Amino acid sequence: MDYAGDVDVKETWRRLSEDPNAVLIDVRTTAEWNYVGLPDLSELGKQPLCIEWQFFPSSERNSDFLAQVQGSGIAKDAAIYLICRSGVRSKHAAILLTADDFERCYNVAGGFEGDKNTNGHRGTVGGWKCAGLPWVQG
Repeated sequence: MDYAGDVDVKETWRRLSEDPNAVLIDVRTTAEWNYVGLPDLSELGKQPLCIEWQFFPSSERNSDFLAQVQGSGIAKDAAIYLICRSGVRSKHAAILLTADDFERCYNVAGGFEGDKNTNGHRGTVGGWKCAGLPWVQG
């Protein structure tokens, strides 16, 4: 497999709470962090690491993503959970980090906002927010 696999949001929360070395990397854009919100890991004594996979509004890929993760001090054997809006960008990030010998890179399935509902809106079908996990809005 190109990465360690997909983990749903509630399982991600459980693993982050049980493993002191586990890390959550939010790969969404600065605009998403500021306007949509961020996972709140404060009750776990942690903070998400925010590193953009792509830039807004151009959607240009962050060519420094790997270097930024490498420079963050995360151990190569730490469990890394990557989250984006719905699980697409974070999957690509997990694949890239795995190729760089990070051993346990997981995609957070459903992401922060989840899939679109029948009205085309996110936040009510799956995802971190819909699961009732802690989050804060900038």
